[in-house]
Amino acid sequence: MMKTQIALLVDSGMDVPKSILEKEGTYVIPLQIIYKERTYTDKVDITSAEIYARLGRDIPSTSLPSGEMIEKIIKQIIADGYNELIVGTISSGLSGTHNVLNMMLKDYPQLRSFVLDTKSIGIGGGLQAAYAKELIDSGMPFDDIVPILQKQVARSDVFFSIPTLEYLKKGGRIGLVTSIVGTAFNINPIISCNDDGIYYTVSRARGRRKSIDKMVQIVKETIGTSTSYNMAVAYGNDLEEAKQLAEHVRSTFPNINQFFFDEVSPALGVHTGPGVLGIAVSLLKD
Repeated sequence: MMKTQIALLVDSGMDVPKSILEKEGTYVIPLQIIYKERTYTDKVDITSAEIYARLGRDIPSTSLPSGEMIEKIIKQIIADGYNELIVGTISSGLSGTHNVLNMMLKDYPQLRSFVLDTKSIGIGGGLQAAYAKELIDSGMPFDDIVPILQKQVARSDVFFSIPTLEYLKKGGRIGLVTSIVGTAFNINPIISCNDDGIYYTVSRARGRRKSIDKMVQIVKETIGTSTSYNMAVAYGNDLEEAKQLAEHVRSTFPNINQFFFDEVSPALGVHTGPGVLGIAVSLLKD
């Protein structure tokens, strides 16, 4: 089998499933997590659990990878023999990674590239990357893949049930989410990214159980009559609760093409906090 000449590059905030990241021709640019005493590399030298353990007393900031690191990865892709590159980034409305990559890749004309703004974050972007890899591995040419991925952005959604908005607020990532006094009334907001890739409140429910049920209901409405879709469940620190949700999702939605189950990345965990639980869906057929 001839090695595909199209590489896939993603940033770590997209929570691309491990099974996809392990495939040949997939590269990751890690975001940075900054504490006063030192800077960590997302998913490399810090785990989500370590961040959650410190959140009560210490909320770090997150930032783009350094230009040096991005250059090193681009050069590696070229050295590995690729001449075409599909890039996926978390929403340009939430991070500057998209613009930086767009700019830097102009310095590498030998690498034909396209940078997709997923208008999403976490596993919402991860599903789009998984689909991109599927198209690349099917042998589809670059010029055919690009328009399909552009269309897929509007067909992909992510929903997060978050017990507290405290971390989103402190991280300055609140977007259009109304910072309600949720904790006092046990209100769990369900947030998503709008068409501009900015966080907003989709719905609210009182209590965790109702919030998760409501999230599943919203996913149902999103899927509508679609007969094929990829789905994923992502979680913060409650694996058992996440497993139950994954089971529920799989039995509720019979037409799942690919299903992924993974932990939220440390960089995203900083903003969502340990109690986050998310569902992503990417429609393949109407």
